[in-house]
Amino acid sequence: MAGPTPHRSALLLLLVALGLIGLVVPAGAASAETRWLCHPGLPDDPCRGDQTTTAVRADGSAVVRRPRVPRRAGVDCFYVYPTSSEQPTPNARRRSEASVEAVARQQAQRFSTVCRTFAPLYRQRTLAALAAEKAFTEEQRGDFYRLAYVDVLRAWRAYLAEVGPERQFVLVGHSQGSRLLRKLIAEEIDPRRSMRQRLVSAVLPGADVVVRRGRDRGGDFEHLRLCRSSRQLHCVMAWSAYGETPPDDSRFGKPPTDDAASPGLDLPVGRRLEVACTNPASLAANRRVQVRTVVRSERLPGLLGLLQLQLYGGPPPSAETPWLVPADRYTARCARTNGTHVLRVRPVGDAQQLNPAPDDTWGLHIADVNLVLGDVLHVVRRQVARLRP
Repeated sequence: MAGPTPHRSALLLLLVALGLIGLVVPAGAASAETRWLCHPGLPDDPCRGDQTTTAVRADGSAVVRRPRVPRRAGVDCFYVYPTSSEQPTPNARRRSEASVEAVARQQAQRFSTVCRTFAPLYRQRTLAALAAEKAFTEEQRGDFYRLAYVDVLRAWRAYLAEVGPERQFVLVGHSQGSRLLRKLIAEEIDPRRSMRQRLVSAVLPGADVVVRRGRDRGGDFEHLRLCRSSRQLHCVMAWSAYGETPPDDSRFGKPPTDDAASPGLDLPVGRRLEVACTNPASLAANRRVQVRTVVRSERLPGLLGLLQLQLYGGPPPSAETPWLVPADRYTARCARTNGTHVLRVRPVGDAQQLNPAPDDTWGLHIADVNLVLGDVLHVVRRQVARLRP
């Protein structure tokens, strides 16, 4: 077992130690041209790569597998990466960097077995701005989010112009990326039947998608429902993972009563809402079943790498292949606990207990995607298989 969870200033202290907080100045104006982190036309694309995987069996033996990557994927994935920029300004400049590329490899690259991926570089609210969030007014924090959304919206429209009116797509995000996609879907997709029909599904972990209490829609989206079956199309998957009961001041799982968590995005708030949780391993019944964890065999750089060390209580699992199905197994089930609605994760047998990072209010946020990545891909593959040719 790893040591105790650090104090809640851990994120700020880690950034200071890494020299990532200095003179904080606004990011400069950017041109209207969309810049891509991942795009089918890019020769060096972190969303594509070798999918060779070491799968460790329950008895400790291992087998190497080589998942198929289609030459011509029938659908696209539009991916918006989470908060990962280590630039010292509140909003990142639209340039690639090691931390962003590593996160894209970790979260989005595996989707190349299903789709071709488009991922815009955007002026996201940076790790520095997140760590020092109390130093900014709500209006300033709203400006950070608004600037990020401008780039994502512009990229979305550029994508549509490039692929034409028929191409179907999956939306994939995490954390800040999922928050921005919530707004994008609400404004650009949900109100339009033709766009809803093109959406295979939306994968939006770590961002508190909301629905009307006791219902599968309302809240963020009037028409799109939560996914309750791998046979269901035009639906949304959303969850936030916690290994322990979320604390009273949990960052995720509680329905928002104001827009403090997402200023500037005009996302729904109110007591009639609840946070959505869909269990990717058991969409219909939400049974506590073993999830399919798939991870990259590489350490994340910088701050995210330190948080990864905290999550595992030491070096993360790795193998000689780019991908790994680790020996430790976990089960998961959506649960309502201490006023939250979250995906409760438990170790199987003597598997390692995962630690919250950077503190207990965040839960297992850094692992939201990879803990259940195999299950998510299984669902998306079955959804794609149901599309009309």
